Amino acid sequence: MATHEIFMPALSSTMTEGKIVEWLKKPGDPVARGESVLVVESDKADMDVESFNEGFLAAVLMPAGGTAPVGETIGLIVETEAEIAEVVAKAPAAPTAASAPAPVAAVAPPASASPAPAPVAAPVAVAAPVASGRVVASPRAKKLASQHGVALDSLRGSGPHGRIQAEDVERALGLTVAVPRVAEGSGPAVVAAAGSGAAVAAPAPAGDAFGRPGESVGFNTLQNAVNRNMVASLQVPCFRVGYTITTTKLDAFYKQVKPKGVTMTALLAKAVGVVLARHPQVNAATSADGSAMSFPAAVNVAVAGAMEDGGLITPGLANADKTDIYSIARNWADLVARARSKQLQPEEYSTGTFTLSNLGMFGVDRFDAILPPGTGAILAVAASRPTVVAGKDGSMRVANQMQVNLTCDHRTIYGAHAAAFLKDLAQLIETNPETLAH
Repeated sequence: MATHEIFMPALSSTMTEGKIVEWLKKPGDPVARGESVLVVESDKADMDVESFNEGFLAAVLMPAGGTAPVGETIGLIVETEAEIAEVVAKAPAAPTAASAPAPVAAVAPPASASPAPAPVAAPVAVAAPVASGRVVASPRAKKLASQHGVALDSLRGSGPHGRIQAEDVERALGLTVAVPRVAEGSGPAVVAAAGSGAAVAAPAPAGDAFGRPGESVGFNTLQNAVNRNMVASLQVPCFRVGYTITTTKLDAFYKQVKPKGVTMTALLAKAVGVVLARHPQVNAATSADGSAMSFPAAVNVAVAGAMEDGGLITPGLANADKTDIYSIARNWADLVARARSKQLQPEEYSTGTFTLSNLGMFGVDRFDAILPPGTGAILAVAASRPTVVAGKDGSMRVANQMQVNLTCDHRTIYGAHAAAFLKDLAQLIETNPETLAH
C-alpha cells in the first residue's frame, strides 16, 4: 500500500504558513495527477494546490479554516479505493472546527428594518467557463456560493475570461455589492482648488474599521506578512529626499488620454519607468546577504495598494520603461481586478524593482513611504494642488504642484543618485509628458 502526503506548500518566498480556504475534494473522491485538491491562502493570494499523485483522497488532516506551517502534512492520498479505510483508521484526527481559526465574517449585511439597497448593476459578463468539468470561480466566490446554496454553474462571471467573482454571487443573492479595492494609485492625484466649485471629495479609505470599539482583532495572513516586512525594513539604513514637481502639463495630458482608459497611475508608472532606465543605481537593491549590489535586468514598477480586508500588496508592472501607457493601463486594471479576488501569482507581486505609492487621490499633502525589503527605493506621491508660484523674475503665477518623497537604501543609493533621479523625473513631467505616449 502506497500513501502519499499532501504538504502545505510554500507559495511564495516569504510564506511561512498557510490557511486552508477550502478543500475542492472530499475524502473518498478520486484525484488525478495535476488536479486541484484544495485552495490555500498564502501571505498574498489564494491559490489552488494541485496533486502530484493519482489516486483517492483518503483523509483531510487540516480542515478548511485551519492554518498549518509550510511543509506540514495536511492530507493523505492513496492509490486504490480499498486502501482508504485502513489509512483513515491510522490517520490522526483532524482538528475540530472549534480548534481551527475562526472563519472570516459572513459577507451578508446585518439585518435592518429599512429596505435593502438595490443591487448594483452587473457588468457585461460571459457564461461561466468550465475547465476539466469544473466551473472556474475565485475561492471567495466558491465559499460564498457554498454558504448560501448558490449553484455556480447558473451564474455568469464578470471576471477575467468569464471567471466567477464573489461579486457575481452577491448579486445573485440580491446583496449590496461591496467590492474590495486597491486604494492607492487608483485615481488621479489632483485636488481642485478650494472654492472653485470643481472639488471632488476624496474616496473614503478602504476598510476604515476592521473591528468594533473595544474589540481586539487578530491580524490576518496578509497583514502578518506585511508586518514582518515592515519590521525587517527597520534594519535598512534609509534616507529620504523630497522634490516639488509642477504638474500643469501632466494634468493637461492626462485629460487627453483618460478617455482612452489611461489612469494617473499608468502615467506615473510609465514616467518612473522611463527615468529609472536612465538611473540604474536607483533601480538596484542590496543583495539578500548584504554583501553586494544587485542590478535587475528589467525595470518593474510595483504599485502599493491597500486591500479592504487589511494589508498591502504591490502588484508589479513589468518592463514599465518599454511598455506603452495604454498597455500599462490595461495591465494595471487586470492586476487590480485579480488582487481583489486574491488571484495574483507570486511573480506578479514579488518581482518589483522599484515601488510607487500614490495617496494623491486622498488629498494628502506629503508623506514618507516605508521601503519594501528587497528593493532599493520607493517613491511617495502626494496630491497635485493649485499653488501660487514665484518666477525667477519676481512674477507670480498659479500652477499645479505635487510633493514627492523618495525613500532609499543608503547602502545602494546615495543622495546624489536620488537627487539626479528626481530632477530628471520632474523635468519629464514638467516639460514633455506627452512623450510618455510614444
